[in-house]
Amino acid sequence: MSKIGKKAVPVPKGVTATLEGGRFKAKGPKGELSLALSDKVAARIEDNQISVAAKGDSKQHKAAWGLTRAMIANLVQGVEKGFEKKLEINGVGYRAQVQGKQLQLALGYSHDVVYPIPDGITVTTPKPTEIVIAGTDRQKVGQVAAEIRGFRPPEPYKGKGVKYADEYIFRKEGKKK
Repeated sequence: MSKIGKKAVPVPKGVTATLEGGRFKAKGPKGELSLALSDKVAARIEDNQISVAAKGDSKQHKAAWGLTRAMIANLVQGVEKGFEKKLEINGVGYRAQVQGKQLQLALGYSHDVVYPIPDGITVTTPKPTEIVIAGTDRQKVGQVAAEIRGFRPPEPYKGKGVKYADEYIFRKEGKKK
């Protein structure tokens, strides 16, 4: 039995959820998202709650059951509140700024790194050393944050680079004579 799959997903006020031909759709104040359901699970909407059930007893059916329930919960939360990731930039001369639909990053290279912001994602820079990524799709927000972090991951000696706001960098001691 899936501990996650057993829980029903509540549909908050202001969000409409529909099931049409193997597709789950959620519409709310932040936008509209949809998800293609696997043929290994069955979903139902009753009394403002979405319940997901596995169609079989195999390991794949049980894995799809918990995964589908978690993805539906993320869609409902995304159209209601949205998701947000914060990145911090550490290093002398390292900074970020948004110019139109592009994020320009100065990360110690001989050139600035220009990252095109995908549709459905908003990127803001409250400070030159802080990046806030927001959107309705949790996977897309996380992917954009990971790509931006990937341009200059934090290094363990001085801590320079782009890191998540809640990330802890394990620091190493340098060489000694």
